[in-house]
Amino acid sequence: MRARPLFTLMVVSLAGLSAAASQAQNDATAPPPQPKNAAAPAAPAPPPSVTIIGARDAHGVLGRDVRSPTDEDMGRIVDVIVDRAGMVRAAVIDFGGFLGVGSRKIVVDWNALHFGRIANKSDSITLELTKEQVIAAPEYKEDTPIVVLGASGSLQPLQFDH
Repeated sequence: MRARPLFTLMVVSLAGLSAAASQAQNDATAPPPQPKNAAAPAAPAPPPSVTIIGARDAHGVLGRDVRSPTDEDMGRIVDVIVDRAGMVRAAVIDFGGFLGVGSRKIVVDWNALHFGRIANKSDSITLELTKEQVIAAPEYKEDTPIVVLGASGSLQPLQFDH
């Protein structure tokens, strides 16, 4: 008869251990308690604003051919330069050469470019400069001061804090 109370004691002890182990597992996966003076969880961010631009109203410009007003090949746009405020200031044009050999990059004022009709990838952008002006422009090299070629002196210098 003595075996029955011992067996009952073992079952109750195992049940207690099982409950303690289960509680410890729940404590491990539960988020940590917040201090009493902690701020409430941040509200979810509002959804982003959405603007829809018609397919005929905007197009990418990288890789687009650039032509002079007299329809001379002036190269293609390979980069866009923005200032610290995020304003587009200039375009980098890969000019001259043949199949990338002998070409050089120059920077032109964004206002010297005209985007009249660029609905198709084959449409070009017009640069209000002559081929001679572009040939005479200094070459663009990264991490050096940028010399920007402008159409009518409209470009303002970039002022950066050092």
